[in-house]
This record gives sequence, C-alpha cells and structure tokens, in this order.
Amino acid sequence: MKKIITFSLVLCSLMAVGQEQAAQDQVDATTGYNKWSIDLGAGISKPTRPFSNGAFANTPSLFQGDIGVRYMVNEKFGFNADFGFNSFTNDKNSIEFDTRYFRTTLEGVVNAGHIMGLNKLHDRLGLLLHAGLGASYFKGTDAVLKSEEWMVNLQAGITPQYRLTNNMALFADFSVLGHAMQDITLDGLSRTGTRGFNGLVINASFGLNIYLGKGDTHADWHIFDAEEKIDELMAQMDQMAKEYADDDKDGVPNYLDRDNTTESGVRVDKNGRALDMNKNGIPDDLESALDMRYASKNDLSNFTPGSNGMDGTSQNGVIKKLINEGYVNVYFLYSSTKPALYSLESINTIVTYMNNNPSATATLTGYSDELGTPEFNKNLSERRAKVVYDVLIASGIDASRLSHKGNGEDASVKKESEEARQLVRRVTFKVN
Repeated sequence: MKKIITFSLVLCSLMAVGQEQAAQDQVDATTGYNKWSIDLGAGISKPTRPFSNGAFANTPSLFQGDIGVRYMVNEKFGFNADFGFNSFTNDKNSIEFDTRYFRTTLEGVVNAGHIMGLNKLHDRLGLLLHAGLGASYFKGTDAVLKSEEWMVNLQAGITPQYRLTNNMALFADFSVLGHAMQDITLDGLSRTGTRGFNGLVINASFGLNIYLGKGDTHADWHIFDAEEKIDELMAQMDQMAKEYADDDKDGVPNYLDRDNTTESGVRVDKNGRALDMNKNGIPDDLESALDMRYASKNDLSNFTPGSNGMDGTSQNGVIKKLINEGYVNVYFLYSSTKPALYSLESINTIVTYMNNNPSATATLTGYSDELGTPEFNKNLSERRAKVVYDVLIASGIDASRLSHKGNGEDASVKKESEEARQLVRRVTFKVN
C-alpha cells in the first residue's frame, strides 16, 4: 500500500508542477484557454466479484472517493492521473469482512460533448469519456488471514458535466473497474482460483471540476468554430490590406506615410527605387514633406553630398536631425521581433550614416504597444532592439559604436486604435 500511495503522490506532484507552470505562463497564445484541472469526487460503489461463498457486500457500499489531475491537450483530447479509495463491508446476512481498496490509473480523456455537439443544445452541458490502465491494492482486516493483494486495473467511465462558472463545474461519474492478476476475493477471505479479468467494481461519484489557469475558459468548454475562425482570418487579411495599402504609390504604407499626397505613378529607377534626381540622398517625392519641416524646396534640391545647406549645416546634419527626431524607425508586426520588410530601408539609412561618419555612435531603443503584460512588453522591446543591433553589427558597424535598450510600452497612442498601435511597435535611433 505504501508503494502505491507513494507512486500516486509523486505522480500528482509532477502534474501539479506542470499546471503551476502553465498557470504562470501567459495563457497559450494559440488556444486562449486553460488546460489543467483538479477533479474531486466522492460517492458509492458496487463491488461485484469475486467474493467468497457466504460473503456479500453492502449494496451500495460506502465510501468511495477519488482525485484526478487532468491535462487537456486540446478541446477534444487529454490525460488524467486518477487516485481513488473504496471501502467494502459486509451486509447483515454475510460473513463479516472489511476491505480497504486503493487504486491509481493513468487515463486518456475524450471530450465527447464537443465531438457530439452537446454544447449546441446548451452551453453549460458537457460530457467526458475516460479509460486507462493502472494498479490496485486491497487489504482485508480479518485478524487471522490479513489478506492483501496487488492487481492490474482497467478503468473506463462516462462523466456528464454542468458548468457553474468559468472556473468550476459539477460532474457525475460512472466508472467500471476490471481487475487482472487477482488471486484473493474482494472480501479477503479466500482465493479466487483464476487470474484473468475476473474482478469487477462499479463506482458512481459526484464532485467538482476545478479549473486552473488565467484564461477566461477551460478546454472542456472552449468551442472551436471553423467558420468563425475563417471569418476572423478574412477580416484580418482585409485589415492588413488596408494598413499596407499605398495610395500615392511612393513605396511607403499609408499608416507610416507622413506625406500621403504624392501623385500616383511615382518615378522609380530600374531597380525600383524612388528617383533622387539631384543626388542629395532624399527621394524626390519626400522633399515636399521635408520642405515644410526643415527648409525651402530650393535648399533641398540644391543639396549635393558634402555640401552645406540651409542655416549652414551639412547634409549629414539634416540626416542626423531626421534620425534623432524619429523620422527613421524600424517597425514590427504585433508580438514580432522580425523587422518589417519596408523597414530595411531605415536600417540601411543608419548603416550609411554610420559608415559616412566613422566617429558617430548610436543608441537603439525598442518599444512595444500596450497589449500584453508590462513584463512581457518590456522583454519584447529589449529583444526588438537587440535584433536591430545584431543586424547593424552584421552590416559592418563595430559593436563599440552601438548600444541598445528596451523601454517597454509606448502609451502615447490610443490603446483601442489598431492603426495607432502599429506606429509604436518600433526601434528608434539616437546618433551622436
């Protein structure tokens, strides 16, 4: 008995450690529901066979109970580690006996409620099926015989459920236990004479499913609607198409374009790059926007590499000002650390500036939007800055000239605006 109790406690402990880790993590991003539960039940049993001649058990027999630690792999399938206890005693017309019965079973679980569409009848009704193998041990209390027995058990059952809250459900379980390698009768008074699957115990339990984790629901009740998922994906694709549209055809998506008035049919060279006819490093179609911020159009159009421009500063001074005031950024999609393809031009701008100014240094600062926990967003912003830092080093910039950090969430835009959040998922630069 000590061996089976020890084994069960170790198994339950390992499962509990797993559920604790799962609860501490952000709810699985690909599922959005909890997977762990503790199932507590108690009830009655009917020990059916084998019994000695003249030995009869109470019908029903009290008491039996069990505890299960369950993990659902997805909405339809999972595993359960079950530990149970039964007490078998004689009725008034029987030889006296009192048997203590222990069991542990590892089972597979099927969420039949989802498979059968039971949730469509009522969203609070559920049904689980379970079956598995384990070990059983019982010990009689007869002072002379002191019988005890180890057996292999095969357990199968059905578990109707009724959801009370998102964290708790009622259940009724009906299970059958078959025994192999049973030499002694369940009353502990004689030998059976056979070792096949001749033992049989029927249990009925009532109890609670207690769901663990931070999600709004558990796999038992989470409904995967394929049509709804397709609609969501189509809506996301439509939204992405709008976000990445380029109405003025200047190669800059609308949501990042600071001057979205450039006429369509923008001139490009044979490599597809926007034309820079005066070779001043600024695409011709951006000069009108820069004109309003820094100089007259004549000043910009007269720039040549190495020349002085408006207010006596060099072209490098203008580029430095553009960089430091946030016109050159690397942008990221939601929860991603991979720079968006259109941001590679910004990285190239920094590489070019650093190569043209060998004494210059740069600080890279990463940001995220406000979705997610502050801890997650802080880490994400640091990883974004580190990715751009690595790209610059791989592009030939010495690491001693670069530093990087993450500032976490940028709360300067409305959290409810998906378009505005795109602008703060970025890495910015400060050059000296």
